[in-house]
Amino acid sequence: MSNNQTKYIFITGGVLSSLGKGITAASIGTLLKHSGFRVGVLKLDPYINVDPGTMSPLEHGEVFVTKDGAETDLDLGHYERFLDNSLTRNNNFTTGQIYKSVIENERKGKYLGKTIQIVPHITNEIKERIILAGEKKDILIIELGGTTGDMEGMPFLEAIRQMKHELGKNFVMNIHVTLLPYIRTADELKTKPTQHSVQELRRIGITPQMLILRAEERIPKEIKKKIAFTCDIDEESVIEAIDASTIYQVPLNFKVQEILTPIAKQLDLGQLKPNMREWAELVKKILEPKRKTTIAFVGKYLDLKESYKSLTEALIHAGANLDAKVDIRWIDSEKIENNTAKQYLIDCDGVLVAGGFGERGVEGKIKAIKYARENKIPFLGICLGMQLAIIEYARDVLEIKDANSVEFDKSTKEPLIFLIDEFIDASGTKQIRTATSPLGGTMRLGEYECNTKKGSKLQEAYSASTIFERHRHRYEANPKYREQLELHGMSVTGESNGLIEAVEIDNHPWFLGVQFHPEFTSRLQNPNPSILAFVKKSLDGKINS
Repeated sequence: MSNNQTKYIFITGGVLSSLGKGITAASIGTLLKHSGFRVGVLKLDPYINVDPGTMSPLEHGEVFVTKDGAETDLDLGHYERFLDNSLTRNNNFTTGQIYKSVIENERKGKYLGKTIQIVPHITNEIKERIILAGEKKDILIIELGGTTGDMEGMPFLEAIRQMKHELGKNFVMNIHVTLLPYIRTADELKTKPTQHSVQELRRIGITPQMLILRAEERIPKEIKKKIAFTCDIDEESVIEAIDASTIYQVPLNFKVQEILTPIAKQLDLGQLKPNMREWAELVKKILEPKRKTTIAFVGKYLDLKESYKSLTEALIHAGANLDAKVDIRWIDSEKIENNTAKQYLIDCDGVLVAGGFGERGVEGKIKAIKYARENKIPFLGICLGMQLAIIEYARDVLEIKDANSVEFDKSTKEPLIFLIDEFIDASGTKQIRTATSPLGGTMRLGEYECNTKKGSKLQEAYSASTIFERHRHRYEANPKYREQLELHGMSVTGESNGLIEAVEIDNHPWFLGVQFHPEFTSRLQNPNPSILAFVKKSLDGKINS
């Protein structure tokens, strides 16, 4: 079936969702990468949406954007942050994409008039995409979303079963992540849910070679022994995954348990010695930082912090690399709207206004931006945050009282933020968008080149005249107002094919608005330069640092 020598590690989950399969996959991948292998990662999502792009953040957490513009699952963010690799649309696919592709092929007559069935047509499509994601990699780690036993996941599990059969045991390994609940009244850890989950997998025809047990605290040796015996798994392959103070500690916790020994044995990889020294030093700085700074995070999806996952992680990366704790103060922009910005921001060292869609909470964000600008507090505005910084400046400094975005007022007389009719996308193709285009199809998505202005804070942060950052937005800053803004002290310091990518203001210690999402390219070992510079400036402003 596959003529390359890629080896595959499949990670499934049992008992319930949100056990940390993504962190498990990323952690195993990190250890293998630091052992010298070329590691790829793939997320299989059993839901029928084509991608999470149109889902509410409350439904599925953050939408992570790859450099080629694919809107993907937030687990891809974990993979990139842990492995310091850029992934593409080939690293995530959904049931919706699989069925769409098979139906399109059937309409084209590709199946020569055959009856289309889950086996072999759907499973073959799944296997082809898995093999594509594993090209030029030594090891591909595949995480299957959802829980074993879910109806939607069955075709994926069947494809996994077939691959083990077709490739042989030294090329495929199955790792199952399951829950070991602690029942307080009985003062006992219960193994039965794990046993049932493994039985369900085996009924489907998959025998896991390793179990990762999620638990709140350390698992006694006799319980591990019992699980190994009842689930027919080697004792050294029963690994505990206890709650960690930071997710970046998980690879180190796995390493201590010698997780790579059974993996190497199963996949015939020889003796593995991952060099995790630099990683361990960064984790130590997360856990025991020397300094601290408080950043006001002004947003509107605060009920679900997962919707800002990449950004909160990027602040952790910056802090770790500066040996400082970034204390995030979550501030609901709607609360600022009804009160003053000062009461929420007075003792913060930096103000961050994040992206978002829609009108709710916008005036509160504008108040926060004005406070940061007038009180000389380090400020970073991302996507909508940059657009609102331009509107605030136009209203207050240029005295254009009607300054607005067509996103909030379609008939505004002063559209400082507008919808451009056409633009060249990341692949060089001309895209047309209008106010009536479907929401998912009119975004500027993915990585774009940005030219930075000499002497700007942006160029200083990146130490580069050309940078590459990712986008996810519909509306753009209107170049018609550029001259007026620049005359009054707001400079455009980043541009992409004539589109405004970054703005800064004079007479301010550090004020930057960026149209792109810098958080998407931040990694623990390679923090994003603009976020790093922002956190550094927030630290510098502290009296005691």
